[in-house]
Amino acid sequence: MRNKNWKPFVEDIQAEKEKIRHEILFVQWLFIALFAAMTVFICTYSINNKETLFENDYNGREQLLLSENIRGSIYSADGQVLAETVTDKDGTETRNYPFSNVFSHVVGYSTMGKSGLEKSENYTLIHSGLSFSEKAALDEKDSKYEGNSIYTTLDPAVQQAAYDALGAYSGAVIVTDPETGDILAMVSKPDFDPNQIDSMWDTYLSEDNTQGNLLNRVTMGQYPPGSTFKIMDAIEYVEENPETWKNYSFNCIGTFEKDGGSIHCFHYETHGQVDFEKSFAESCNCSFANIGLSLDRSSYENTLKKFMFNSSLPYDYPYEKSTVDLDDTTSAKELMQIAIGQGTTSMSPLHINLITQSVANDGVLMRPRLVESTKTASGTVLSSNKTAEYATLMDESTASTMKELMQDVVEEGTASKLKGYSYTAAGKTGSAEYDQNDESQSHAWFTGFAPVEDPKYCITVIIEGAGSGGDYAVPIARRVFDACFGQ
Repeated sequence: MRNKNWKPFVEDIQAEKEKIRHEILFVQWLFIALFAAMTVFICTYSINNKETLFENDYNGREQLLLSENIRGSIYSADGQVLAETVTDKDGTETRNYPFSNVFSHVVGYSTMGKSGLEKSENYTLIHSGLSFSEKAALDEKDSKYEGNSIYTTLDPAVQQAAYDALGAYSGAVIVTDPETGDILAMVSKPDFDPNQIDSMWDTYLSEDNTQGNLLNRVTMGQYPPGSTFKIMDAIEYVEENPETWKNYSFNCIGTFEKDGGSIHCFHYETHGQVDFEKSFAESCNCSFANIGLSLDRSSYENTLKKFMFNSSLPYDYPYEKSTVDLDDTTSAKELMQIAIGQGTTSMSPLHINLITQSVANDGVLMRPRLVESTKTASGTVLSSNKTAEYATLMDESTASTMKELMQDVVEEGTASKLKGYSYTAAGKTGSAEYDQNDESQSHAWFTGFAPVEDPKYCITVIIEGAGSGGDYAVPIARRVFDACFGQ
């Protein structure tokens, strides 16, 4: 009888124990699952961000590798050395840049925090992919391992031509192959000699130095695009009016006013009665302010978005995004400024060059390529960057129309200093106005390609504060094209 009375209590205790056991097991497996998830996350993050973690200041791995490996070399497309490590008899290692200032911004420097390819490809350059037998042979000699090498798409002849053509001007030049996306030249001035970067560092960072020697203006410079932005207006207008755009007509009297906004042509020039082709060729601000007001706002916004405004560019290295302020609240006054590339709109030479490439390449933008491959010091290929399409930015018909319009700029318009050579060229000039010390000045722009029938070279030029694009940027582009075509 007594056992019978205790039985319910025993069963309750056993049930409670079983409940507690299940709760303990649940917590145990929960912690195991969380630990496993955390482990997977850490491993995945470490693999995907190995270069970022490697570059962290708290990571001493770089110094350890430098004690074992010699920093790898950087080569041009034709195999010329752009950066190398030279070891003296006493074992002292010095980074050497044979071209001095010519490739300064794109190649960069390996000390004082690094820049350019020296910084972006630091992880690759400091590691050695030599085989076990190759490393063993070096171990026998008590020699350090040679780091991996970077082979770029840069063409020394084109780079030198761009560097010489820019001369003493402050500005930038980028030359690309629109069929492949290869970057052939990238020049920014004022520049620096990477061989002297340590001794000149304090001078470059001094408050008295306002030149911005270390700034790569091709990728990091932000400028009002001026009339080069009319490429965007023209693309949008042609796509909105595929059958009737040739019927456009406007009477330019040198100024244009609408809803409190006022636009004038460069130096208040009067163009008279102009059609669409002449408006583009003569870069008529008044006509394009009128065109800008006629565009469908929503469609225009989508086109600018497709052409990578206010968004990322398909470029693997540091750059500044281009911006344009256009939405439903944009006033007519502001829209007129946007249409002529003024106001708050800002762009990098890199971005303008990408847009120009898409015109030259029948509407298709290739992914920009600066590094062609990575190899070990003995020549074994570790990785290759294949040419690849990024996006179709416009249909082939629109691109064909834009080619014709841009060729008219050379044949009959503001870029006539490119006319009459053995190659045919197309492009768009720009004179981007800005105020400095209460005085109005202009950046000189040109962006274009050659030859028109089968574009091989695409060039974008900006000269800071020079004036007219047709007078200053076009001759620089011509000298670079001349070098490319062996003139």
